[in-house]
Amino acid sequence: MGTTVRQPFNPAQLELLSTMASLNTEADLIELKQALARFFADRADREMERLWNEGAINEETLESWKHEHMRTPYHQNAAKV
Repeated sequence: MGTTVRQPFNPAQLELLSTMASLNTEADLIELKQALARFFADRADREMERLWNEGAINEETLESWKHEHMRTPYHQNAAKV
């Protein structure tokens, strides 16, 4: 009966931790944040392009998103802490 031990971090997280260990200045941190933002923006852009090409979204979909409000609903009678 074998036991599987789950590592607390996946390989991508370990790589980021290793990279962050070499950051020495605030400017380095800002540059890393910008690179990560670009990475995720590019990923989102590719996914939107894929959905467009597959016909899952179109001009009407984009127009409807302009008017969509996806805010977190807050309850008026929420318990006060």
